[in-house]
Amino acid sequence: MPSIARMIFSFVFISAILAFVEWLSFRLLSRRFSERAEWYWIRNTWLSLVVLIWIAFVINGFMWPTWRSTHPRLLSVMSISFFVMFIPKLVMAGFELLELFRSGGGILFNRMAGSSRPISRESFLTQLGLGAAGLTFASFLYGVTWGKYAFRVEQIKVPIPNLPSAFNGFRMVQISDAHLGSFVDTPRPVLEALEGINALKPDVILFTGDLVNTHADEAEPWIEAFRGLHAPLGKFSIMGNHDYADYGPFEEFEREASRKRIKEIHAEMGFRLLLNEHHHFEREGERIALIGVENWGKGFRRSGDLSAAMKGSDAEDLCSILMSHDPTHWEEEVMNGKAPIELTLSGHTHGMQFGIEIPWLGIKWSPSQWRYSRWAGLYEEASQFLHINRGFGVLGFHGRVGMPPEITVLEIEQA
Repeated sequence: MPSIARMIFSFVFISAILAFVEWLSFRLLSRRFSERAEWYWIRNTWLSLVVLIWIAFVINGFMWPTWRSTHPRLLSVMSISFFVMFIPKLVMAGFELLELFRSGGGILFNRMAGSSRPISRESFLTQLGLGAAGLTFASFLYGVTWGKYAFRVEQIKVPIPNLPSAFNGFRMVQISDAHLGSFVDTPRPVLEALEGINALKPDVILFTGDLVNTHADEAEPWIEAFRGLHAPLGKFSIMGNHDYADYGPFEEFEREASRKRIKEIHAEMGFRLLLNEHHHFEREGERIALIGVENWGKGFRRSGDLSAAMKGSDAEDLCSILMSHDPTHWEEEVMNGKAPIELTLSGHTHGMQFGIEIPWLGIKWSPSQWRYSRWAGLYEEASQFLHINRGFGVLGFHGRVGMPPEITVLEIEQA
């Protein structure tokens, strides 16, 4: 199917879904408020929001390729407006759909029973739907205003059986998924979060991919801020799936130029970019290996070559740390002894930027788990560890709800 036809089909299909959600949510609202004196104002306000949502949808769908560089602030406002206003309606639509099934089932039951008892117009589901929509609206409003800047430092200790004594207590700061194109200008809270990394006194700083959303030019304003990060043993980075300019409407020469430039930017930021390569840390005559691969993921670009990266690393004899952007790489090529890697550091999932985590109650939930079996935090299989960072920035939805941006301090110690 030609690209223009595919675009039209996608637009019509998504528009139909949006229209259905609008109809369901408006139906719930009208059943609750249509007999009230203020219904006129409620209805008109609601319809105005409908217009705004559709404008935001159309602009994000069709103007993004050109506006991402010419009008980034307006594009960001449109994206935020769409999510903040539409997601609560989606919740309302879900409850109204349940109400339709309930009332439809009730009508069928009445007919079968020969009863004409009317069904209540103002059911418990209606009240619950409006309450849930209000809570969702408040949560997403928080997510796009403060939530995406509520940086959290996670302190994690990882016991490594064959760790040399010279590296006991070795401190690594991991950041991931900066997605710098999602920030308009250079917001002060983000700069302060970066500045705070130095105060954590890491031995090394590791960045596990997705510096940008689509193009290297998004990282240009941030070079100085990232150059200000310091660690005695250096800074190392890898590429994520968004760093290859695969997702933008670019010609091949533009993609190649972006890939070349992003590698230069990593160097200008002070990172050594590991492209299927390795590095050795040495202390008191003892060594550990750091291995970095290009992106490799199920359903995504597979440029990573673990065998090439490990060649000459002595990973079979040394404690080895792997940087690989997508956690599915660990599942496919590392875990259960497939590769002699003690600890793998990944990102990619963002925890879907939405979820609920209450460790002391054992609650850990996110829609991300519908796609990834391992999606955030530390995992262990047969003495091999995987840590998945929840991400530093945002993508798509310009906010975070219950899944704050993360800076991780990993301290490895002898088991």
